[in-house]
Amino acid sequence: MPVRACRRCRLTRRRNAEGENRMRLSVLPVTVAAVLLLCCSPARASSLGDAVAADYPYLDALFRHLHANPELSMQETGTSDRLARELEQLGYSVTRGIGNTGLVGTLRNGDGPVLMIRADMDALPVEEKTALPYRSTKRQVNLEGVEMPVMHACGHDMHVTTLVGVARRMAALKDQWRGTLLLVGQPAEEAGGGAKAMVADGLYARVGRPDHALALHVIAKYPAGKIAFSDGLMYSSVDTVRINLRTVATHGASPHLGTDPVVIGSQIVLALQNIVTREISPIEPALITVGAFHAGSAPNVISDNARLDITVRANSEATRKKLLAGIERVALNTARAAGIPEDRLPEVVVGADGAPTTTNDAALAQRVRAAIRAGMGEEAFTDWRQTDMGAEDFSDLVGVDPPIPSVYFEVGGTAPEKLASGQWAEHHSPLFEIQPEPSIKAGVEAMTLAALDLLKK
Repeated sequence: MPVRACRRCRLTRRRNAEGENRMRLSVLPVTVAAVLLLCCSPARASSLGDAVAADYPYLDALFRHLHANPELSMQETGTSDRLARELEQLGYSVTRGIGNTGLVGTLRNGDGPVLMIRADMDALPVEEKTALPYRSTKRQVNLEGVEMPVMHACGHDMHVTTLVGVARRMAALKDQWRGTLLLVGQPAEEAGGGAKAMVADGLYARVGRPDHALALHVIAKYPAGKIAFSDGLMYSSVDTVRINLRTVATHGASPHLGTDPVVIGSQIVLALQNIVTREISPIEPALITVGAFHAGSAPNVISDNARLDITVRANSEATRKKLLAGIERVALNTARAAGIPEDRLPEVVVGADGAPTTTNDAALAQRVRAAIRAGMGEEAFTDWRQTDMGAEDFSDLVGVDPPIPSVYFEVGGTAPEKLASGQWAEHHSPLFEIQPEPSIKAGVEAMTLAALDLLKK
């Protein structure tokens, strides 16, 4: 067994060793020493991810407030007020009342590019049936005067919260970027028309035209916190079509004395599907859904009118135009075949709130992906896939003349174990819920990384 040195000898050797280490460090090249200091310094705790995590308790309280206080399209006054206050407290100048409840927070930071980031604010007329402690119990009278339950059943509460998180980070990181940041709170994405209303109300004349635009959506089908987007198509186009049938009323026992709108309407419903299956290529996505059919008031009365309400989706403008033209042709000629005179042919009304496809600018998408990958790693991503024909009106914000290059990305919102077991609810369901912490953190970090890159000094 070796003999232990005395305590004084051990101390002497340790001091000598420490002195030798200091001498070695002092002769390292400056760049190597800097790397060592960077790796070991407490300043590493100030990384973007850590800063977002430090912000999260504040953002979580905001998210819970927004979720518990949803508002219907074009009635988002409380949400707009709260977003305006959040931005003003951070030093943004806020322009309000654009397209009704819409607003823009502007942060100028010297000469440079102009970047717009958009969040939609509205909720849905859905009664929440989750067990969340902050679930909505709100009711609101809609624009037609009908009281409705209201729920954030699509994640716009997450979008607004994320926008505030990005606002906080960009205000704190002004030494890392130059230019102008425009943060948009948009009304009425769910009902449609909110983006068009803001543009028509002079959005870009009032706050300036951006060089680039970004937006995100929380998505239930992806694991919480994972980022997904394509270099092209993100969402289908959407149009709403109403067909008003005008016929001749009669007793239910004497159908030969009138014209039955239920029969004619039913023939139209079935014939519309032939447009999709026989006029559009089988490998080209297209959809015509008759969501509502209103006719009659009693079983023994043949009414003099009926109404069909239809949603139309496509992945290209050519297919979109073909579907809309086909609907009108089928409606008019089915009525003619039933003997409806020319002066009483159906009215086919295409809603003004339709939106084209949401399509990412390929070069910009690759740049944004590279910025997110550099900051969050490859593991931050999951593969994007189109599994339905959902639509967005973000395209109406950027589809001006000339178009604004834009990128729209998705952030997963569902716990992986729920996805694996199938125990999750789709958007617009009364059971829809997201995991706010990983979703909001990933959304804020990814969007901030993209913004810093597009506004780099």
